[in-house]
Amino acid sequence: MTEHSDTPRPRAGLSRRGLLRRGGWLGAIAAVFGGTAALAQKEADDAAISDTFGSMFQDQYQRMTPAEVQAAIARIERKAKRELGADIKVGNEGPLPGVVYGYALNLSKCKGTRRCVEACMAENNNSRDTQIQYIRVLELNFGDMQLTRANQYYEAEGVPRKGKWYLPIQCMQCDNPPCVKACPVQATWKEPDGITVIDYDWCIGCRYCQAACPYWARHFNWNQPKLPKEEVNPDTHYLGNRPRTKGVMEKCTFCIQRTRKGRLPACLEACPTGARVFGNLLDPNSDIRYVLENKVVFRLKEDLGTEPKFWYYTD
Repeated sequence: MTEHSDTPRPRAGLSRRGLLRRGGWLGAIAAVFGGTAALAQKEADDAAISDTFGSMFQDQYQRMTPAEVQAAIARIERKAKRELGADIKVGNEGPLPGVVYGYALNLSKCKGTRRCVEACMAENNNSRDTQIQYIRVLELNFGDMQLTRANQYYEAEGVPRKGKWYLPIQCMQCDNPPCVKACPVQATWKEPDGITVIDYDWCIGCRYCQAACPYWARHFNWNQPKLPKEEVNPDTHYLGNRPRTKGVMEKCTFCIQRTRKGRLPACLEACPTGARVFGNLLDPNSDIRYVLENKVVFRLKEDLGTEPKFWYYTD
């Protein structure tokens, strides 16, 4: 009698026991690979936790040993790779000897294009969603110096507009910075080259420095900054444009990651009208010294005694 069955027979050379045995091996292989993936994820999670605790308990930047600074830099670079998917290099260049930086801006040449603002954001890894901007360009009526009446949200198309003039404002890198005095934990200080910096890992986000600054130059991260991987500037500095976190202050640092390598600030290079001048105040042959010695210059809110190292002038 012919045997009929709807169940397909095993292929020749492979018994039911062989099929079960094969299935067992496949399950074992899957378990091994699944376990490997789980182990790798656990190791990644443990590394993230270790980095978090490491940054929480590290000392203030000025008190850290060179080895501790290098360990902190490694944590920052790993965190950027983990959270942003970007490979960054965190520099730690110190002040150049015999250098104090100063800035000047020719108001006759500024046309309000805001190219400086765009270049600054790209260079300094500023959050893209909250639009933290270190430079504010104010639009005022001719003859009006009342900054509270200025428009900082004007449309950049069609500038300069008739009857208007433009005043960019950013951190003035004061010689007598009130923000430094206001900080209760010494998370901000003035460097020997005149740049006021912030230790983002030491900042507690109290915002006292923001309240003390008369130039609206300090900015608080209310949310976790958003920075697309493809827009990350990988050339960073510990005290400058490295990625920041929620709950800390940040500000212009005269592009410390550039200027301490002998380069010019990004805002200056982007200015289409040549309105910006930057250089070493201690060098008598520098462009900034030429402006100070040959132009009629003024500083904002000079009566407050902050001694800004940012001057304005006209042709």
